[in-house]
Amino acid sequence: MTDVPDARLLEQFARNGSEEAFAALVQRHIALVHSVAMRHTANAQHAQDITQAVFVILARKAGTLGRRTVLPGWLYHTARLTAANLQRAETSRVRREQEVFMQSQIEESVNDALWRELSPQLDEAMAGLGTSERDALVLRYFQNKSMAEVGEFLGLAENTAQKRVSRALEKLRAFFTKRGVSSTTAILAGVISANSVQAVPVTLAKSVTAVALAKGAAASASTLTLIKGALKIMAWTKAKTAIVAGAAVILAAGTVTPIVIHHYRANSSIFSSKTELTDADNANYQKLTGTTPAQVAQTFFDVCAKEDWAEAAKYWPPGLLKRRPDFMNGFTNYFGGLEIVSLGKPFKGRIILAGIPAGERKRMGAQGARKDFDYPGVYVPYEIRVKDGDVRKWQLAIRCDNPEHRWYFDGGM
Repeated sequence: MTDVPDARLLEQFARNGSEEAFAALVQRHIALVHSVAMRHTANAQHAQDITQAVFVILARKAGTLGRRTVLPGWLYHTARLTAANLQRAETSRVRREQEVFMQSQIEESVNDALWRELSPQLDEAMAGLGTSERDALVLRYFQNKSMAEVGEFLGLAENTAQKRVSRALEKLRAFFTKRGVSSTTAILAGVISANSVQAVPVTLAKSVTAVALAKGAAASASTLTLIKGALKIMAWTKAKTAIVAGAAVILAAGTVTPIVIHHYRANSSIFSSKTELTDADNANYQKLTGTTPAQVAQTFFDVCAKEDWAEAAKYWPPGLLKRRPDFMNGFTNYFGGLEIVSLGKPFKGRIILAGIPAGERKRMGAQGARKDFDYPGVYVPYEIRVKDGDVRKWQLAIRCDNPEHRWYFDGGM
């Protein structure tokens, strides 16, 4: 079945339970999955458990994957989530093992040295890409597909696929440069292509196939734990799109009608101007509310980290839970247990109205017809790491222009 497309094999398995079709998929993609697991854990047994879990998940979800799903990209992403789930429990030990493994490589070429620097950070860098960019790189450099084949998998013209790959490589280069690893996109591509996927134990494919076909019934306790955790993360990753790519609710001054400011990527601005708070500004806020915006943001993130939702509820905007009864479930699942990486200097911002849907601008009346407007609250830049390992960068919107001068969260997460 070497020439049968992934989609056809997946369809045969989903429709008829074809063990031959599933075994062909395992044989075709097991090295990709196993290599992601090894990169995260540097532990052969953990890598096998992760690989087993990923293909059990595939067997369970085979009937729900759309025809446009790029299976190598989906498997890569699932393997990364599963590995990250395991890694959280053993981060310190895994890091020590990775260091020992890397230090054992005495004789190395220049590319070997670069790979040693890239490897521990590669999957974090890949996690920062969009799905289509990640799929393109997995196909091109993890599976060494030609650019024409990449285009065919993604339903793109070859030159468009080339642009997508180039754009994704440039993002990886920028990621590593910020972390002190300098290289060109051409060298990055070569090193990733040569090192990202290694051979797997001969017997692993057979055992993975057998357990996956049983939908995990014969899996070990550790594998079942991985499956449960990974499925939970995958479900939330899908659901959180409405929160992350959705809107930050910003209430117009003097009204409870929400203005929706859509999120752009963190390196894009939604402001026509920004002004950092002065010492005098902070002193005024301290006098008015008893605290400063920076302290409010720190406290808000701290209670989210501790999952103290009773305390966090003190920062919800008026009427939020009535308008969004599903808000708490999504927010707590995603932001509970977060880790603060850094907080920036609070600032005032003038919002560009082009980022607001026409319907919302119309409801704003005369204000909505303007080019931009001054937001009555304060923004605090942040960088946090959430429980699935993703790093989130944006700015927290908080305000206190109410009769009680109570600070409340007004979007940005």
